[in-house]
Amino acid sequence: MTRQIIVAPRAEAQIAAIDAWWRGHREDSPGLFAHELAEAFSTISVVPHAGSHYPHPTVKGIRRIHLHVTRHHVYYLAGTEALVVLAVWGSVKGAGPNLNDIE
Repeated sequence: MTRQIIVAPRAEAQIAAIDAWWRGHREDSPGLFAHELAEAFSTISVVPHAGSHYPHPTVKGIRRIHLHVTRHHVYYLAGTEALVVLAVWGSVKGAGPNLNDIE
């Protein structure tokens, strides 16, 4: 069963910023981030637990999947019928995104 993917507004803004940066700075592969993100969305929509568990002090069930080439993580919650993408964050930043306002 393929699950619907819902992208939270914060994640939409992060995706737009990352994609714009990638297209503006990677002349040889401007669409790589968008392509890798689409592949990750395709994977988690079919196999929601493909990502690894991401511990959070108040929100249980957060998972993340790594975009190996572009070096970003997609943070998401897997529900029974849909996935909610909470954030897309650079894996080289040293710490994950602030997810403290997630309920």
